[in-house]
Amino acid sequence: MEVSDTFQITLKLGGQNFSITIRRDEEIFYRDAEKLINQRYSYYANRYPGQANTTYLLMTIIEIAVKLKKQEADSNLQPVMATLNGLVNELNTALK
Repeated sequence: MEVSDTFQITLKLGGQNFSITIRRDEEIFYRDAEKLINQRYSYYANRYPGQANTTYLLMTIIEIAVKLKKQEADSNLQPVMATLNGLVNELNTALK
């Protein structure tokens, strides 16, 4: 019997179950994401009690999306900063 590259898992996010089909080699990422989402969901639920479930999930999504965008911006700047640091070192050497 051949094992499929994909299978179905159920994630529990903010008290709701979500069944999705994923690649087997990506399961750890989905499980880690589930933990992260639930940690941040709990933070918002404790900080802003009495809100709707979707409000906490949306707050969580916004936070994670902002962090992702910051990481993208930082990684886009890393090659530029490396080049600039190299140029500064060359200038310092030339000025000595």
